[in-house]
Amino acid sequence: MNYADIKRIDTANGEGVRVSVFVSGCNHHCEGCFNQCAWDFNYGNKFTEEEIDKVLEYLDHDYIKGLSLLGGEPLEPCNQEGLLPLVRKVKEKFPDKDIWCYTGFNFEKDVVGKMAKESPISDELIHYFDVVVDGKFEKDKKNLKLRFRGSSNQRIIDVKKTLENKQIVEKKFDF
Repeated sequence: MNYADIKRIDTANGEGVRVSVFVSGCNHHCEGCFNQCAWDFNYGNKFTEEEIDKVLEYLDHDYIKGLSLLGGEPLEPCNQEGLLPLVRKVKEKFPDKDIWCYTGFNFEKDVVGKMAKESPISDELIHYFDVVVDGKFEKDKKNLKLRFRGSSNQRIIDVKKTLENKQIVEKKFDF
């Protein structure tokens, strides 16, 4: 897996101050995408054990609330394989920090309904996520007033409650 960028401090892609990993590779090719350069699976640099250690080091501060995974598309199968060792280590070392994943895939249809049933990697990976922002970016539904998403069709899903209730539970915010 390649990555486009690792942001040490990010306040735009999830609650609180976060560390964000932008993976390379996406087949959605949404019109108006903010990160088209990351569509290319070969863009950027190889995501190695060294980058995992760097992300863990960045997370090791009380003011960091969690990790955000973006892209590109984190849930492309080859990216899932690259991200699984990272999220395992994050949850092992920082069980109280949350993990957000941004995906163009539909959570119930594509992720739970297909990927998790067909791939043990997908099934394990989604159980580490606390929040998934799902749905392709739709340029005609772009809304700059929305928090943590780009278009009104996208949902902010509480993964633990959704898996427990077997139906989509959107995350509630106190603001």
